[in-house]
Amino acid sequence: MSSTTRSLGGVPGVMTSEELADTARYLASLQVRSGQIPWFVGGHCDPWNHVEVAMALTVTGYLEQARAAYRWLADTQLGDGSWFNYYVGERPKDTRLDTNVCAYVAAGLYHYVVATDDVDFAAELWPVVEKAMTFVLRWQLSDGTVRWSLDAQGHPESYALLTGSSSIFHSICCGVALAERLDWAKPEWELAAARLGHAVAHHPGAFAPKNEFAMDWYYPIFCGALRGAGGEKRLADGWERHVMDGLGVRCVSTNDWVTAAETAECVLALDALGYTSRALDLFACTRPHRREDGAYVTGIAYPDGVSFPPREVTSYTAAAVILAADALTSSSRAAGIFRHGELTSPLDLPEPGCPLTNAS
Repeated sequence: MSSTTRSLGGVPGVMTSEELADTARYLASLQVRSGQIPWFVGGHCDPWNHVEVAMALTVTGYLEQARAAYRWLADTQLGDGSWFNYYVGERPKDTRLDTNVCAYVAAGLYHYVVATDDVDFAAELWPVVEKAMTFVLRWQLSDGTVRWSLDAQGHPESYALLTGSSSIFHSICCGVALAERLDWAKPEWELAAARLGHAVAHHPGAFAPKNEFAMDWYYPIFCGALRGAGGEKRLADGWERHVMDGLGVRCVSTNDWVTAAETAECVLALDALGYTSRALDLFACTRPHRREDGAYVTGIAYPDGVSFPPREVTSYTAAAVILAADALTSSSRAAGIFRHGELTSPLDLPEPGCPLTNAS
């Protein structure tokens, strides 16, 4: 199969195509010989953000580097299908097993196939996805949510997180789509997604309270579990609390600290709902985070306008900006992977005894 991508165009008024290429080049330069992509030179790596950078490399034409990134995941996957939370070099730094982190390979590999049509590579990596999803779904609870992690001693946490479960929902949907592309059937994944999607959309109280974090606000929309009027209402209800007009999205609502990654992801949530004009306006807020070399500082604290953490640039931040730019311009064939309607929406499957089942 062919494995080509088109060059990404710039976002008018915000980023030129040359600047976008500089950012992609910067990301490619961070990759080490093993295929791993750390947060910054000499920094640690986590598999979720590693996949996000691989996605950005894919849509900007760095296909060899993207494939190397996925092969690094294959080489480091543990026997039960999981990965450790953080690595420094090839050694684990944090041995917690985060279910959301482990699930994201399915989203990344499906994104790669949509962008490149390289089914052969997807087939090569399919066992990695299958093992990862088997591990993740082992920890789905009776209410449809998914335990967020196992601690360093291997003990599962008793609760689920809304952001993590939302991302897992999207990853399962991508896994189902990838299976179909490879002529596999995964009905058990479809049922798991149906149960999890219902919990995310209708039972926010089933998750540990993290309402101050912006990701808990927009991720149910971003992942596709909450659509239409429900998504629009959630967006409107949290906008003033989480967005600093003209500056970006607060990482935490209690602090005037905006982060380019959260801002870019919220752009994708807006795009998913079809709010293109608002998405473009918000995307412009990532511009002050940009450095001349194409890297992006993680966050800016106001009113002083200083970078925080001081001078920190992160690969996942630049990757999120690239993925938002791709969605806004529909430059790659994978530009709509976060857009509602691109993935088949699973059934809404409430658990037995769900109070919504008998609601009028």
